[in-house]
Amino acid sequence: MIKVAFEIKNRLGLHARPAATFVQACNKYKSEINLIFNNRAVNAKSIIGILALGVAYGDKIEVEADGPDEAAAMEEIKELLEIKLIEMS
Repeated sequence: MIKVAFEIKNRLGLHARPAATFVQACNKYKSEINLIFNNRAVNAKSIIGILALGVAYGDKIEVEADGPDEAAAMEEIKELLEIKLIEMS
């Protein structure tokens, strides 16, 4: 299992389009991926779960991946959260 902490740098947070992009990326992998915010964990492959968390700009989250392709999944998630989603703001 890999667990990494992130700070949301997209001004819109993980809402609407950024959340959809995040979920699409997670769904490419066989590993179980969870997003943790305020001690609540949701399946990162669920748009409803992500949106229900209400993650906003500046919030700190953790993402954990567990499975056969966890390293590749986390590498893409890291690139999304630290670079690509910022460009969407």
